[in-house]
Amino acid sequence: MFAAERRQLILEMVRANGAVSLRELARVVQTSEVTVRRDVRALEAEGLLDRRHGGAVLPGGFTRESGFPQKSHLATAEKTAIADLAAGLVEEGEAIVVGAGTTTQELARRLARVPGLTVVTNSLLVAQALAHANRVEVVMTGGTLRGSNYALVGSGAEQSLQGLRVSRAFLSGSGLTAERGLSTSNMLSASVDRALVQAAAEVVVLADHSKLGTDTMFQTVPTDVITRLVTDEPPTHDDRAATELQALADQGVQIAIAGGSGSGSGQAGGDSVPARQTRRDVPLPGQRRTQLQGGPQLRSAAALDQAPPERAARVADLRRR
Repeated sequence: MFAAERRQLILEMVRANGAVSLRELARVVQTSEVTVRRDVRALEAEGLLDRRHGGAVLPGGFTRESGFPQKSHLATAEKTAIADLAAGLVEEGEAIVVGAGTTTQELARRLARVPGLTVVTNSLLVAQALAHANRVEVVMTGGTLRGSNYALVGSGAEQSLQGLRVSRAFLSGSGLTAERGLSTSNMLSASVDRALVQAAAEVVVLADHSKLGTDTMFQTVPTDVITRLVTDEPPTHDDRAATELQALADQGVQIAIAGGSGSGSGQAGGDSVPARQTRRDVPLPGQRRTQLQGGPQLRSAAALDQAPPERAARVADLRRR
């Protein structure tokens, strides 16, 4: 494929989806991420798109929200790895809330194996994934159906969450920065996500590396409210993503990184993580989250593989924190 053809295809993908990772672009145009990065820089110089940590977005600083059909085909391997790792945080018999999104849908598929679990959700996709789980109780919020992401939003959804208290909230979003925290492009979705957060003792954000450093219109979870981030291993050349992770860790967010291919199957509710995956946790500072004392504690797991040599120093620094 000639450079002009590659760049036209890249531009069409970004326009259709709002934000696309370099990894996904390289897969579609069948070339290396190094080549794709050069193409993205050239398109940015022409004002046709903006570069972000590990990807490209529509120009203008804020990404627009993609619909479910587009999102479901983006970063599928990364979402699988993240969902496998996040499922290991859930204990048998817990009560949790799970927000809307394609990554949380992947998580729900794994939670079907956790006995005695109660899941409160505003997502039809999450509810569908758990519909046939024999020992999982699903509680749906009220609200108005938002067709683009199959989520219930509005005052009905928010009111149904009043007075609710659960151990953890699992949320995704359109972007994550250390400065503003988790954000999304839709005001109604952001409002319901904030209500979900209010119901939980701890907040776990699920976000692949392409969302790191991306900022969207409506803040859902400030950084100081995020207990843990579960993400995938950024590309070794993506220093900006690593910088964002470091900034989040500096603000007290625990970082759990799903490395490797993510092809293993998670053991939901167990103490292990999938084969070829690594959990790297940054301890939560003792002076933070004082309101969570006495509440459920996130479990830790030993790393099952080693970080690539070129990232060893960065990972070691995260661990020291």
